[in-house]
Amino acid sequence: MTDASNPLLSPSPLPYLLPQYAKIRPEHYLPAFEEAFEEHLAEVAAVTRVRSAPTFENTMAPLEASGRLLGDVARAFYTVASADATDEIQAVEETLAPLMAAHQDAIALDGALYARITALHEQLDRLGLDAEQRYLVQRWHREMTHAGAGLDDEAKATLTELNTTLSTLTTTFEKNLLADTNDLAVVFDDVAELDGLSEAELSATAQAAAERGLDGKYLVTLVLPTGHPHLSALTRRDARERIMAASRARGSRGNAHDNRAVLTRIARLRAQRAELLGYPSHTAYVTADETAGNPEAVRDLLHRLAVPAARNAQREQAALQAAIDAGDAPFALAAHDWAFYTEKVRQAEYAIDTAALRPWFEAERVLQDGVFYAANQLYGVTFTERPDLHAYHPDARVFEVHNADGSEQGLYVLDLYTRDTKRGGAWMNSIVDQSGLLNTKAVVVNNLNVSKPAAGQRTLLTLDEVNTLFHEFGHALHGLFATVTYPHFAGTEVFRDFVEFPSQVNEMWVFWPEVVDHYARHVDTGEPLPAEIVQKLQSSETFNQGFATSEYLAAAWLDQAWHLQGASAADVDVAQFEAAALAEIGLDNPVVPTRYSSTYFAHIFSGGYSAGYYSYIWSEVLDADSVQWFKDNGGLTRANGDRFRQRLLGVGGSKDPLEAYRDFRGRDAEIQPLLDRRGLA
Repeated sequence: MTDASNPLLSPSPLPYLLPQYAKIRPEHYLPAFEEAFEEHLAEVAAVTRVRSAPTFENTMAPLEASGRLLGDVARAFYTVASADATDEIQAVEETLAPLMAAHQDAIALDGALYARITALHEQLDRLGLDAEQRYLVQRWHREMTHAGAGLDDEAKATLTELNTTLSTLTTTFEKNLLADTNDLAVVFDDVAELDGLSEAELSATAQAAAERGLDGKYLVTLVLPTGHPHLSALTRRDARERIMAASRARGSRGNAHDNRAVLTRIARLRAQRAELLGYPSHTAYVTADETAGNPEAVRDLLHRLAVPAARNAQREQAALQAAIDAGDAPFALAAHDWAFYTEKVRQAEYAIDTAALRPWFEAERVLQDGVFYAANQLYGVTFTERPDLHAYHPDARVFEVHNADGSEQGLYVLDLYTRDTKRGGAWMNSIVDQSGLLNTKAVVVNNLNVSKPAAGQRTLLTLDEVNTLFHEFGHALHGLFATVTYPHFAGTEVFRDFVEFPSQVNEMWVFWPEVVDHYARHVDTGEPLPAEIVQKLQSSETFNQGFATSEYLAAAWLDQAWHLQGASAADVDVAQFEAAALAEIGLDNPVVPTRYSSTYFAHIFSGGYSAGYYSYIWSEVLDADSVQWFKDNGGLTRANGDRFRQRLLGVGGSKDPLEAYRDFRGRDAEIQPLLDRRGLA
């Protein structure tokens, strides 16, 4: 394959360097990666061959400019591998995983490169660098040291072997999960079994069935978390039980997609790698280069929150059981009943039926008049759809982003709907990174997994999906607004336990008065969501937070438990290990299952959150404290938005994140706003 015939091997002619997805075929990726690997190694070798003493100009600047082709190809591919993983793409990913791991190690463990960067690091105070350049040297030195660049050759060889094997295993975990999730989608023969779902939801299930050749039937596809949005509405208990059972069975059925042996081996190999690098556990290794600093800080926070969360969940459970007991045929509350009876109790206590709110959350209006509107009011940015620009899938829409002065900021891609080739959950990723050095602007993507209604019907979101869209858009803004010189700091390239902070802050606008009044309009009548409903939703903020906090903390604790094991830990039974871990922290309530069981815990076994799932609650301390700042300073104003953009979002990873937070807030974050928000004070 020649460069001319492979659209990945030459700069894209499209605006903002958006890849020419219309021309890219699966067979283009591996040849492009092979050429990009070779080019990157040659560029780094040119840096290390320089005979003169290391300087920022002859070492760091060319190092940051290196690997551009690889970055372009990788971001183009992994965007598709997550959102449209056809069999051909999955085959490419399986072949690529060990090759990518080996290449990353070749750079991160390069002794000659490490020596040059170490020499710069040792004379940092005498180099006359600006703040971003200085931090770049510090981060490269820290990251290479952390990766094992200081090990001897024998240890490096062992480390490379471990990393290569782990890359293959994590890819296998993700492939197994996608396949089993598709296999376990629940088929209903009779629409009566789905009583309680809205017309739009029924349309989506019929459409999903038709796409699999199951005409006349109804298919409920599974979401990534243990719970499912339909559980809050389905009146038939047997239907709820079937969906919950299917969800919890993923990756543990003893079939070809079973993830138990895969995940236990991943945990063991990570522990061995940590020991090789001088750490007692993978958690100790990970947290050493995060804002948390050590596993003890994480354990302390999780323990501090788990006790009141479990207590609140038990109180909520008693209220749900009382609602059941008041009915004609009482029974013992089970996990698949929680969401349904939570809505009944919510209606009784607050006169709110969240399922009935969907007509006020039409997807296009939420996007245009909610998500985009809040960003415009805060930051002055505008979003203009570009139907002439095509992304990797027909459902992925492209928007051009401009600042208040008309200057170009980048592209935003929204891929809203679920499909069999898309992994579960919701996420943001970058297709093109912003960099002053490379003269590039950001192209970012938001992916959700909303059920797609039949043609001609409008998409109505659940309240959770509205919140998720605002959350993921917060990541997108971080990626769009970061304005740095060096690619190393682009977009969301910040510490893992800080990266969720900006996205969580963006959730505050969901029910901010000016914002909700602008987008929450009835799909048929245009009437606004009544003010008293909005007030009730706000006043019920701590409702069901015992459950929500407990299920999250249980997952965060499972992550810690798997990754606190030492290299000599014995093989374990996954179910028994989970039970023991949850009992240890007091979150072993069978009616409140963990948000993710191990066999479908993609965040930690195939994503980037291993030993880091605590990051959401860790970041929420900063988030809740920031929300309080916005409330104290006038809320949705350009002045507030500009301050947040300039001092936090705009710096990307070019500054210590806690230093950036102090620059924005004027002090360190306080935990009390988080405790109040979650009813844990």
